[in-house]
Amino acid sequence: MHVWVPYEEFVADVEQLAPDVQVAVYTGRDGVPADVGSVDFFVAPYATTAEALGVTNRMPELRVMQLLSAGYEHALPFLPSGVALCNARGVHDASTAELAVALMLASLRRIPRFVRAQDKHSWAPGQFDALADKHVLIVGYGSIGEAIDRRLRPFETTITRVARTPRPDDDVRGVEELPTLLPQADIVVMVTPLTPQTKGMVNAEFIRRMKHGALLVNVARGAVVDTSALLVALEEERIRAALDVTDPEPLPTDHPLWDAPGLLISPHVGGNTSAFLPRARRLVREQVARFANNAPLENIVVLGTR
Repeated sequence: MHVWVPYEEFVADVEQLAPDVQVAVYTGRDGVPADVGSVDFFVAPYATTAEALGVTNRMPELRVMQLLSAGYEHALPFLPSGVALCNARGVHDASTAELAVALMLASLRRIPRFVRAQDKHSWAPGQFDALADKHVLIVGYGSIGEAIDRRLRPFETTITRVARTPRPDDDVRGVEELPTLLPQADIVVMVTPLTPQTKGMVNAEFIRRMKHGALLVNVARGAVVDTSALLVALEEERIRAALDVTDPEPLPTDHPLWDAPGLLISPHVGGNTSAFLPRARRLVREQVARFANNAPLENIVVLGTR
């Protein structure tokens, strides 16, 4: 069994799983290991590129492509026929949920204003919004949405959960109810995957239905939000926003989003924290062990049809 991993820290974890396993490190930036034609299990680099994923064209024995991200749309064009694509559901839940709550608090309490005032040695008091008593709408209620939910409860918020498919037993509403739910929410958090159905989901009509002065938080994918529609709403000060992801991304230095009023931007760092590596190592160990023992894999999101 030939396994490729993106970090040296994974090597010992995988080597001990089976006596016949051979492990090579492929970062996506260095040269391609010599055993490319024998790889069964490919753990793709986290901050990957099309060039790094394109190596699958040279893997005739490939059976599993394991991602270290929750999103997987970027890997679909490189998925050979019959290969299982697994995402990293669970690895980024804690970190992304922490950032989502941090963006809410920073936006509501105007933390960027305080930082700018401190840079000028200026005392800038005032009255600002609390997270307490806010109605939060979580759109895309999967494992990250659940993690955000758990962290919001101690803040004395009201939470409405929305997913593609309603789950009445779990108090999760369907996306078809969004037109009636949006006007009730003080904060709308986007955690949907990027699919043809969710691309541009937050468009002018979506924003028009939001409560005036509401906060939009996007920790999903940049293209879930129509950037042009968001810019209009921000410039008219109809809503505020906090984005960990943008479209385009990285955001060009001359892009008007940088100067839009009521906007806080973080550079797509939701999952990239000290919590990432230990959780990623645990996932890879478990997945390779399952593969070695012919057990069902976790987190299969699609089988390749190319």
